[in-house]
Amino acid sequence: MNRNDTLAALRERPDIAVLVIGGGINGISVFRELALQGVDVVLADKGDYCSGASAALSRMVHGGLRYLENGEFKLVRESLVERDRLLKNAPHYVAPLPTTVPIFDTFSGIANGAVRFLGLTRNPSRRGALVIKAGLTMYDLFTAARRLMPKHRFRGRAETLKTWPAINSDIRSSATYYDAWVSRPERLGLEMLFDALASSPTAHALNYAAVAASNDGLALTDSLTGEVLQLRPKLIINATGGWIDLTNKAIGAAAPRMMGGTKGSHLIVDNAELHDALGGHMVYYENEDGRICILFPYLGKVLIGSTDIRVDDPDQVRCEDDERSYILQSLAFVFPTIVIAEEDIVFRFAGVRPLPASDDSFTGRIPRDHFCEFVEPSGGLPATLCMIGGKWTTFRSFGEMAADMALERLGLTRHTGTQDLAIGGGREFPAASDAWCAKLAEQHGLNIERAHALLERYGTSAVDFAAASDPMLVGSDYSTGEIRMIVEREQVECLADIFLRRTTIAILGGLNLQLIEAVLAILANHKGWSAAEAAAERSAFLALLAHQHGIALSDLSQTNDKRSALCA
Repeated sequence: MNRNDTLAALRERPDIAVLVIGGGINGISVFRELALQGVDVVLADKGDYCSGASAALSRMVHGGLRYLENGEFKLVRESLVERDRLLKNAPHYVAPLPTTVPIFDTFSGIANGAVRFLGLTRNPSRRGALVIKAGLTMYDLFTAARRLMPKHRFRGRAETLKTWPAINSDIRSSATYYDAWVSRPERLGLEMLFDALASSPTAHALNYAAVAASNDGLALTDSLTGEVLQLRPKLIINATGGWIDLTNKAIGAAAPRMMGGTKGSHLIVDNAELHDALGGHMVYYENEDGRICILFPYLGKVLIGSTDIRVDDPDQVRCEDDERSYILQSLAFVFPTIVIAEEDIVFRFAGVRPLPASDDSFTGRIPRDHFCEFVEPSGGLPATLCMIGGKWTTFRSFGEMAADMALERLGLTRHTGTQDLAIGGGREFPAASDAWCAKLAEQHGLNIERAHALLERYGTSAVDFAAASDPMLVGSDYSTGEIRMIVEREQVECLADIFLRRTTIAILGGLNLQLIEAVLAILANHKGWSAAEAAAERSAFLALLAHQHGIALSDLSQTNDKRSALCA
């Protein structure tokens, strides 16, 4: 169903069972849960799907080793279960990630961990080998009944330096365990959304649609046309994460302060020396201030993060220069001989962790668990179920929790679960990818590298894109037909939807002016935009890149020049 059909359906029938506000990973999760039960549910997001915190995660799928120190054992156990489910249900996007912790002390952190576990206040300190050993042993115990990955192991100083020669030579030992990473989190969210829409004719979703209070209850405004539609849901689910308090205010829900989000900023670096120094591992380490930092190979680049800073306005979040300096300083601690030049930073991004309200002076102590609270009906507004907290790894179980509470409130029952439900291109994912890709290449006249690229991007849905594979866009490993299919089928409304969320072009530093113009032509043709409208879209996208992601027009021009020189 396209946007016009969705709007027409809502005009015809504004009385719905559930309105989910927020199209991030948690909003999509609860939407999917309800759609699968046949509930008359509508999802609306003021921006694009997975464009807020769900696009700015560290791209880890993990149990949360450090949460053990805060005594959040239930969350760690739940997270590890959900991690393992994602490895099975979304194997095209979620994969094991060997993770190594450099250790510089033996006993450090024991007393500190104890007083923090007891709820007393104390500044963070570096964890020593004994504390890390205890945590990893618990990690292994939590997954013993369904072990999908190897148990942890320790290396002494000599073996660690032999394995990672560039690591800080002050190291005493290291520990390696396994978690997982997600290559394309935004696409995984989209696939869940489209799976949900396909499962039920009474489920509808709109991006770029803001919800606010009106004289008649609730009004949904189509941000693209300005059209205002009245909606009369029996129940509202507020799944807007760091925006929960702002959303409650906008819709007139009489709720206390619920959120106290913190900002996490990340860099994407194109530096071959750093990439090779990691040896395929994520390095999970503590900066000198006790803040946990990470770096790992990400689709040929290196992802480095992150910061943890309280924020008041989630709409103004971006990676600032001082955060970039902090992240690079933390890297210099663990790999002191590797220098990152300014031009090596190809992308920067920041998001808001949707943490519950807290006055704790140290943000690392704020609980990472999730829960739901009802705001009871008032002033003609129905009850609002607020999804508070949560981490990306646990989106399925969080959505299940919220859906079960909603079903109970509505007097409905669950008949379908999602524990073992494959997502999108994860269905029938081949155990032998080489043979699958060879068959795809033969059927569609592709080279084998192209077939592997499509499988990596779309899982088994690569079959749909294979027929639209040529010609390739200049300066890109995406094809014209591929982009055209994305525009036509994936509710794309602007260039940012394509470059920042439907593809990995921007995050991997693949943007250039020629490519932007080519994709804009495809989008403008599909939308029927005038030359003036296309020019306005181009300007808006370039401004967004500069302000949010540190990519200036001069950077894009230099990319064009470099590509021209390589082709000369």
